[in-house]
Amino acid sequence: MVAGMEGAESRTYAAAQDDPVAAILRVLRDGERFLVCSHSRPDGDAIGSMLSLGTLIEQMGKRADLVTADRIPAVYRKLPGADAVQTLLRVDGRYDAAILLECDGVERTRLRGLEQLFLINIDHHVTGQAFAALNWIDHSAVSVGEMVYRLALAAGAKLTPEMATCLYTTLLTDTGGFLYGAVRASTFALARELVAAGANPVAIAHEVYFSVSPSKLLLLGMALRRLKRKGRLAWLWVTHQDMVRSCAAEEDCEGIVNIALGIAGVDVAVFLRELPEGLIRLSLRSRGEVNVAAVAARLGGGGHENAAGCTLDGPLPRALEEILSELRNAADNPTARSG
Repeated sequence: MVAGMEGAESRTYAAAQDDPVAAILRVLRDGERFLVCSHSRPDGDAIGSMLSLGTLIEQMGKRADLVTADRIPAVYRKLPGADAVQTLLRVDGRYDAAILLECDGVERTRLRGLEQLFLINIDHHVTGQAFAALNWIDHSAVSVGEMVYRLALAAGAKLTPEMATCLYTTLLTDTGGFLYGAVRASTFALARELVAAGANPVAIAHEVYFSVSPSKLLLLGMALRRLKRKGRLAWLWVTHQDMVRSCAAEEDCEGIVNIALGIAGVDVAVFLRELPEGLIRLSLRSRGEVNVAAVAARLGGGGHENAAGCTLDGPLPRALEEILSELRNAADNPTARSG
């Protein structure tokens, strides 16, 4: 099988999606070289899943090139194998398949050169789309890392301590510390298996949650000075100048929205960040019945029921008015909650 696989063979793989795990393993066993990508601005689930899948592919005696359009955030750079991830804007070369993790379309990678490749889509978001030749979308999975774990089990791979560390990171981060998402008994059963395989939950949590940069603290202070609340809804924001004055990186914005959601009596929160070009990036969080993924999807974004995001046109006051209107409607209208 070669890059850009077409015709009957491609249709055979696509038809096998009633058993996507078997179909993906067949592609991996038939091929030799694979590209593993995530969405741009990769988070803990994207990075941990990439690293784990790369290890799985190498255990199968194949080659895996790991690529993202944006650099790995500092809190994840100590994950085993993280130095092998390449930061590129275009991919070149011949691949038997490109595996896209946590993406609702090729555009989410911000990588050029994927268009002619045989694409495999692995996603767990409720807003996931079957855009690839081979799609595995499981809304019940707490993280894509959980899906990679199941793929590794089906392949008969050895769960090394390094893989376990990366996979545990996907569980921890995509549930916000086991606070939201599709958390259930099986989530903790999987966490137990990963710890038994060598993941150190205390060390991982310390690296993720207790390695805050001074620039993030400065940015958080600026955001908190603008914190507003009305009823069950809270919001806060930063401008591009705030980012410049605090010397903050994009990764320093991660988690700020959770501060607003942590207010007693608040069920929905939004954090807005002004980008240099004037667009406004939003992070949405909820607890309870409000489905922020449905709200984000209506605005061109996506994510989980309790954690989602989107990008709106500026200026910031206009974007704030639009998102607050949407969130109030979602909180007041049961049909809007379900999307």
